[in-house]
Amino acid sequence: MNSTNAQAYAKVVENGVQAVEAVKELQHTGYLADHIFVLAHEKDRTDRIADTADAKEIGIKEEGVFDSMANLFRSRGDELRAKIVSMGFTEAEADFYESELDKGKVLVIAKKKD
Repeated sequence: MNSTNAQAYAKVVENGVQAVEAVKELQHTGYLADHIFVLAHEKDRTDRIADTADAKEIGIKEEGVFDSMANLFRSRGDELRAKIVSMGFTEAEADFYESELDKGKVLVIAKKKD
């Protein structure tokens, strides 16, 4: 499922290789690396894919200090949903994307310029 809203574009891919390809496609269409994010269910997998794809992870700048600190006390699923919502998606979209991450898929997000 691909989603486009006023703030961001998202694409669910099957694995890290497809995530790297999706990031390259977005860069070729004009998105800057600073505006492309990857998210996997496991933190270390997110780190590896982001490094390989030259993309970013969703961090304090995107989430805000409060949400970032609150993530310390959340389950991984709740943390992932909060990160997705912080990128401009609805709770329903975040629930869907998090369920896809549970299946081992990877989420690629391209945020529009502010």
